[in-house]
Amino acid sequence: MKFPQPYTLKQIADLLQVTYVGDSDFLILGCNEIHRVEAGDIVFVDHPKYYDKALQSNATIVLINKEVECPEGKALLISDDPFRDFNKLSIYFKPFHPSISYISDSAKIGENVVIQPGVFVGNNVTIGDNSIIHANVAIYDNCEIGANVKIHANTTIGGDAFYYKKRPEGFDQLLSSGIVKIEDHVDIGANCSFDRGVSAITHIKKGTKIDNQVQIGHDTIIGEKCLIASHVGIAGCVIVGNEVTIWGQVGVTSGITIGDKAVISAKSGVSKSLEAGKSYFGIPADDFRSKYKEIAYLRQLPDLVDKVNKL
Repeated sequence: MKFPQPYTLKQIADLLQVTYVGDSDFLILGCNEIHRVEAGDIVFVDHPKYYDKALQSNATIVLINKEVECPEGKALLISDDPFRDFNKLSIYFKPFHPSISYISDSAKIGENVVIQPGVFVGNNVTIGDNSIIHANVAIYDNCEIGANVKIHANTTIGGDAFYYKKRPEGFDQLLSSGIVKIEDHVDIGANCSFDRGVSAITHIKKGTKIDNQVQIGHDTIIGEKCLIASHVGIAGCVIVGNEVTIWGQVGVTSGITIGDKAVISAKSGVSKSLEAGKSYFGIPADDFRSKYKEIAYLRQLPDLVDKVNKL
């Protein structure tokens, strides 16, 4: 999330009511979740396990719950609860504005767009030319839909990220201030869900085709001309390359990368990054050759057990 204008370190510290380390005039341009930070961004960290990752990230301002040595060229915001204060930034810079109509007056809708009955189009949404939005689709605030896009019934674009912190009294949600961006010539089936970025973009690139009942998590990037079959679930912060094929009921864990032109067979569980240009299946997913060897060995187990019992 980029701020509407640069803010100084002191201005943000005063807003959050925290102390700071660094030049009071140090400029801050925005805030972002650790996977998507850039120079000028604030990143938050509240666990010692991730201190080094945050301090060495591309972020130049670290919202942290301990006084540590500040890396050269960076600044610190010292908070007793960075998670809470990161949410304060989202509320301040991207407050929720309830809609008063099915299609917001601030939405920008291109030429020859078909919007079927029951569709909800939120504040500041853009929809490109020649797109078709079928009945009961919900497109949340600020999301971007390209030209020649087709979205089938009951799909939701821009729901909150599934991101919670466990506290003694229950789960505390990290507020989502990002968007979903869908490029041109993308087809999306019925009953799909696309979560907005925590503070950046969940991005579906041009020419990708997505079947019914698919879930895409926050801040995930799906490349160009991918095919994703029904019942696929992709967790947050995943990068899927171009021309990847993912068959039905595949589950993908968070924070990994799937290389260009990879093929993942149905019912696979992807728990690590996968190389480009290979075919995978199984739980955990592995390349075809390795998996077939594993299956062949497993099939020999009954005979081996019989031989051992006869000794």
